[in-house]
Amino acid sequence: MILASASALTNGLSLAAALGYLVPIALPLLGRPVVFRVALAAWCLHGILLADAMSGDAPRFGFAPALSMTAWLVAAVYAVESRFYPQLQVGWRLCALASLAVVMAQLFPGHLLHPHASAWLPLHWALGIGSYGLFGAAVVHAWLMGRAEDRIRMAAEADSAMPLLTIERLTFRFVRLGFALLTATLVVALLFGESLYGPGTAWRWDHKTIFSILSWVTFAGLLLGRARFGLRGRRAVRILYAGSMLLFLAYVGSRFVIEVLLSRSP
Repeated sequence: MILASASALTNGLSLAAALGYLVPIALPLLGRPVVFRVALAAWCLHGILLADAMSGDAPRFGFAPALSMTAWLVAAVYAVESRFYPQLQVGWRLCALASLAVVMAQLFPGHLLHPHASAWLPLHWALGIGSYGLFGAAVVHAWLMGRAEDRIRMAAEADSAMPLLTIERLTFRFVRLGFALLTATLVVALLFGESLYGPGTAWRWDHKTIFSILSWVTFAGLLLGRARFGLRGRRAVRILYAGSMLLFLAYVGSRFVIEVLLSRSP
């Protein structure tokens, strides 16, 4: 009975968060202050759901919770950043993605964590999800940068008063921060791999490791190219997209295949 009540409450909170994120899309005429408060309430509910999933009696994790955490972090970054740069106009798109992420996390809650998981595992995950969130924010800004460039090339009126160089500067700021967290994630895995994955597994050359290293090399090349050769514009954006896709495949992609397509525990 208690478990059923807890499940019903979680389902209700998930539905409320998902619908709350959709209010800015469905009812934009409510006005910016009201829409912002509703989206903020949805974001808070989203955070409560994430905390409950990771700290309950039976904590779970998988590809959908990882996506949900990433969407929550990107939404947090946008909420803070929009206070300083109100010209940013991607709120409804992020709300749609966050709503979808909440629903997916409810449908695919992941697998139960091992009761004797390493004390380093939360740090490893926090760094990894943090890098996902920062690179997600970088991708959003890169998309804005590409759209602004296209409108300039077509001599069309810009739909944002935000200067192109400002968007580019913000994009690479998130790339640098994300790269730092990704580096720390790999260092923790290298130094404490045996503690994370069990005896005799100090470093596992699996799909996650290979894609993570490939993404690290891609982002390192992007930052080095920008610092040494002034790499920018469309070429830089394409490299950013490639590195982000590799990072996406590193955990979310590989866990999706294991959990959904192969239906087995990692």
